[in-house]
Amino acid sequence: MKGMLQFIVKWLFSSINRKYSSIESAAKWFPLSYIHFYLIIFIMRKTLFILLSIACICCFAQPVNIVPRPDFIEKYGGDNFVLNNHTKVVFNGEPSEKIADMFCTTLRNSYDLTMSKSKSLKKNSICFLYDKQYAKEGYELEIKEDQILVKGNSAGLFYGMQTLLQLIPATAQENIQIPPLLIRDKPKFEYRGAMLDVGRYFYSPEFIKKFIDFISAYKLNTFHWHLTEDAGWRIEIKKYPQLTQLGAWRRGTKIHRNPGSFDNLPNGGYYTQKEIKEIVAYAALRNVTIIPEINMPGHTLALLTAFPELSCTGGPFHVLEEWGVQKDVMCIGNEKLYGLVEDILSEVLELFPSKIIHIGGDEVPVERWKQCAKCQSLLKKEGLTREHELQGYFVRRIGKFLASKNRRMMGWDEVLECNVGKDVIIQSWRGEQGGIKAANIGHHVLMSPTSFMYLDYYQGNPATEPIGISDRCIIPLEKVYSYNPVNENIQTEFHKYILGVQGNFWCEFIHSEQKLEYMIFPRLFALAEIAWSESKDTYEGFCKRAFKQFDYLDRNRVNYRVPEPVILKEESTDGSNVLNFRMKYFVDGAEIYYTIDGRDPLLYGKRYEKESVSMNLKKGEKTLKCVVRMPSGKVSQTFITNYKII
Repeated sequence: MKGMLQFIVKWLFSSINRKYSSIESAAKWFPLSYIHFYLIIFIMRKTLFILLSIACICCFAQPVNIVPRPDFIEKYGGDNFVLNNHTKVVFNGEPSEKIADMFCTTLRNSYDLTMSKSKSLKKNSICFLYDKQYAKEGYELEIKEDQILVKGNSAGLFYGMQTLLQLIPATAQENIQIPPLLIRDKPKFEYRGAMLDVGRYFYSPEFIKKFIDFISAYKLNTFHWHLTEDAGWRIEIKKYPQLTQLGAWRRGTKIHRNPGSFDNLPNGGYYTQKEIKEIVAYAALRNVTIIPEINMPGHTLALLTAFPELSCTGGPFHVLEEWGVQKDVMCIGNEKLYGLVEDILSEVLELFPSKIIHIGGDEVPVERWKQCAKCQSLLKKEGLTREHELQGYFVRRIGKFLASKNRRMMGWDEVLECNVGKDVIIQSWRGEQGGIKAANIGHHVLMSPTSFMYLDYYQGNPATEPIGISDRCIIPLEKVYSYNPVNENIQTEFHKYILGVQGNFWCEFIHSEQKLEYMIFPRLFALAEIAWSESKDTYEGFCKRAFKQFDYLDRNRVNYRVPEPVILKEESTDGSNVLNFRMKYFVDGAEIYYTIDGRDPLLYGKRYEKESVSMNLKKGEKTLKCVVRMPSGKVSQTFITNYKII
């Protein structure tokens, strides 16, 4: 439409110039005086000039709705690039050919476009050009009328492709218009991650690949795979098949926070080594490193179910059906334990090329060690004075083994208390204090505090949201976006030790793919932006860009939470106890329905259309309820706000 408008205006303008280039020739066409005709032509030219200017301004004013926000954008003038079946996809070597193949596959699956590849530059082409001179993960994307150039190293080309895909309208059909512009981009943090807890709930290999697609599309580069728990052992270890024969299955699952609320349905599963290799390769192609977590010495009931003799009491045990911290952990004083752990890790290292291996190390009670003869004997032998120091002995010993294999240990922030070397990466989860302390003494740190980065927490009012871990645990989208991983209490010279940031999806109460998608989106957009973008947008600016991504989720049938509107309220100052409120939303075509008497807004609500709405609060309490209906027909949860005048 925009291109057609420009064409028509240009044609009319040129036609007038050709036909009425002189007053004499114009007199043949219009029976008017020279003066009258001159005035008409002058007005027409000015009007058409204004229309043409408006058309160009509309072209430039089109917002660039990219998440995460790029480092530099320059909008060009000129016509759009037109993408269709005649467009060629050009590459200049093996790294860029892989990206070209991925791009062609995506367009074929999503837009029914079939394009051929080429090694020579052509007009009407999209060129993926490998260039090792670009910064790691950085890229350049230039869009002109007849050509699109994407330049970078392997990772940069992948991210340039993801940015380009976001510039293709999700609702496009044919002859797709892409605006001319230049983008130069690179990430803020080296580590941009997401963790998925498959120990508590098993997700299929196919969904794991889908999860990798989600995070890589928004330029996250690390998948922390939480593979073992009290509630399940999810990785095949060929030397010890009983780990999956006994440890991968449980008798039921707790489905509510109320005591005794179990479904009593057998549940479980695990990933074969063949499946893991396929997933690792799939992730690598998308610039995602998979960091496996084998939790130890706590959260190990699934392992102890298979090997009860490696506990302090000898068992018996069963795979846990509910959640929480368990007293039964590995027996640190049992020398046989270390052979088993090293055997397990040796097979893990064969499967995962990541330089970082996560050993957990969180929430380890010492009650059993206090009563264990083997642990007490080790305590005396090593000259230790407190049972907590046994964990330090264990962690340092396992860290030494990993270092001998040229791998680096990561652990939850309890590991910092184990007197470990500076090569150990600390993942700060119990707030930010562990990360601040670790960075200030020279440890590399990954920030994922519960208060900002535990993305299994509620996104809104627990009364209207799917069940979560606790009604006190709420992390809305705006809070995620507000997070700065580099805390002000970290000394400037130690900022370099903050590797990055990670969002965690724990699955105590996430028991389906649909619910997990609901918890992922839209908060993944905020996580991606604070991890990648050097400069921060306003929250409103972020929402305007991020909510455009819903079109792509709808197209690909991905579930997501429809965010609530921003409610702006203003109380009366004249003593009348009248409250005015306005609602803002950032999705074109979305409709808001509301009630102020507590009734269901979808059934009884008014459509919000006015500039503002008044609520009379002279007596008691008023309840504002609203729902959002998206253009796709998807309806939000009911959002509730109570106002009370005493």
